[in-house]
Amino acid sequence: MTRHAEKANVAGPPPGGPARAALLLPGQGAQYPRMAAGLYDVEPVFTAAMDEVFAALGATGRALRRDWLAADPPRPLDDAALAQPLLFAVDHALGRLVLDRGAEPVALLGHSVGEMAAAALAGVFSVADAARLVVDRVRRVAGAPAGGMLAVAASVAQVEPYLGPDVTVGAVNAPRHTVLAGPRGALDAAAERLDAAGLTSRPVASDTAFHSPVLGPRLEGARDAVAAVPRRAPLRTVYSGRTAAPLRADEAADPGFWAAQPMAPVLFWPALDALLNALLDAPDGAGAGPLVLVEAGPGRTLSSIARRHPLVRRGGAVVVPLLPGRPGSADADREAFAEAVAALRAAGVGEGRTAPVLS
Repeated sequence: MTRHAEKANVAGPPPGGPARAALLLPGQGAQYPRMAAGLYDVEPVFTAAMDEVFAALGATGRALRRDWLAADPPRPLDDAALAQPLLFAVDHALGRLVLDRGAEPVALLGHSVGEMAAAALAGVFSVADAARLVVDRVRRVAGAPAGGMLAVAASVAQVEPYLGPDVTVGAVNAPRHTVLAGPRGALDAAAERLDAAGLTSRPVASDTAFHSPVLGPRLEGARDAVAAVPRRAPLRTVYSGRTAAPLRADEAADPGFWAAQPMAPVLFWPALDALLNALLDAPDGAGAGPLVLVEAGPGRTLSSIARRHPLVRRGGAVVVPLLPGRPGSADADREAFAEAVAALRAAGVGEGRTAPVLS
């Protein structure tokens, strides 16, 4: 094992039926330079899925591909115009790669823009339409006040005194992992107050106050953009970070649901809790095979969060990230992915079957 990869504990879950996989798709803050680039031109399915996104975006897609593969990107990755569509593309392409390995996921859970990747993998949108909607929303929020997000090692109740008209809860990632969002000045002031109170915080890699009401005025018209593309009921179960519940057909079809998604709080931990309880604690779950949570995206933040859940800690599920936790060489990407595939095989995921791909 290298310093970039960590082996999964595949001995944890009890034996039963066929292994089940659920995909966790990360969002803003998970990005890093050349994320997953080591798989490009090496894994044909991944390459084709990335190229499908780039082609759908025309000149914008060609620039994204150039910047993604550059040794020294000309734009900072905190720039949402670069990070958001690339995160969508990488999440989606890794999901397609898992499907190609024969794993038909029993659930998908995306964080922030990862939810758009989940929606594309579930057939709610075509890949091309979802990619264009991600770029459309990024262009709309480009004129929002300079802002960002702040990860705080505290509960929602603990951060309540530091909220205000501008600073709001942008994400609930874990019981003691809350993300604040807002304009830069107000967020910096909140960080100072949190530090004075002994609460640890760190900036999230974003130059935009995603999942904050300050984006509201900039997203006017986004509903029309969503309404202009076909929307379908999900063909795979998607746990929504907006509702912390399975995405319903009426929600998937509602343009307003997707138009407001960039400014609505991400309820990742409640959604993960709902997913795990449904798949592990349901009365009819007896005899079901082991559950494997696969982080299909850059970094290992969602894997780290998932491992803290009580149902995972007591052996109810295995967590397998597909990529290294930090930037590295192309070889590190390939080595981490190879170890992940081995862990999935050892857990009984895939076993040589080819899962259907939605387009």
